[in-house]
Amino acid sequence: MTGGAPVAPNVELVDLPMPEPAAGDLRVRTEASALNHLDLWIGMGIPGVDRPWPRVTGSDGVGVVDAVGSGVDDAWVGRRVMMNAARDVGTPPSPGGRDAGENFQLVGEHVPGAMAEYFLVPATNVVDIGDRDPITAAAFGLTHLTAWRMLTTRASAAPGDWVLIPGIGGGVALAALGIARHLGCNTVVTSRSEAKLERARALGASATVLDEGEDWSRSVRKATGGRGVDVCIDSVGAAVHPACIKAMARGGRFVTCGCTSGPAATTDLARVFWNQLSILGSTMGDMHEFRQVVGLLIDGRLEPVIDAVHTPATAAAAYAAIEAGHQFGKLVVDWRQDDDAAR
Repeated sequence: MTGGAPVAPNVELVDLPMPEPAAGDLRVRTEASALNHLDLWIGMGIPGVDRPWPRVTGSDGVGVVDAVGSGVDDAWVGRRVMMNAARDVGTPPSPGGRDAGENFQLVGEHVPGAMAEYFLVPATNVVDIGDRDPITAAAFGLTHLTAWRMLTTRASAAPGDWVLIPGIGGGVALAALGIARHLGCNTVVTSRSEAKLERARALGASATVLDEGEDWSRSVRKATGGRGVDVCIDSVGAAVHPACIKAMARGGRFVTCGCTSGPAATTDLARVFWNQLSILGSTMGDMHEFRQVVGLLIDGRLEPVIDAVHTPATAAAAYAAIEAGHQFGKLVVDWRQDDDAAR
């Protein structure tokens, strides 16, 4: 894509040189890749990664390994793999030897991604998924990894907890709904669309709240018997933050992984300290977490929600759909060049 907003008109098919795997890398012949809201930020030039246009986005990719770089076992060739786009490149320790923690860079943001016939990924960042459907696997990756870390590593969600998920319909929100149900949690979801709420109920949401642009926290509390929610999993940001904080039970954990409606949220510090709330940031996840959640996909215990599957020729329409916020579930591009395979 070339830069600009709106993004969809700047999405085009171009010929680029065949990528060559560097040491430690796999080259993957793409079977399917999926869109995330991140693709829009990159298309608009945000966060401003210093790479020339055109840029190849795509942080969810599945395909068959066809070449390996030096230091990588040739046994990878011919295997179907699913990538974790989050590469922990580390941060040098500070004086005194303190570890500065994770420093993720993303395939599809900092380096070219999977919206292409071939992509490169470190061999350390893939899982062999055997004969699992590439479309389903591509739709699963980054959003389920993100939601898994939010619910388990960060929020320590437990059976019986009430989990609030604002803005149902997006990838992370739907992944959180599925994972919360898998963990035995109760769920209350919000949306500005009654049709999306109806679909969420069909997927097992315990309660739904229509967001009409006003404070809906009382409706969430009513759904939980007046107590409030134990966990909030949010990627919406400023537009819903005050209502989320008001909807929290004492000792609740608010976990944010994004801010599609803007980062400048107004909070209520009195509620935060009086109710002893925890406000936690979360982003993506490591390979241990990735293997955990992908194992649930492989075992058939979790499935992604897919809105539509496109071919490369219609990929711009997928970008337009996510830009308009019309989707309910993941938008996937099938790179196998078989139009009959697209659903």
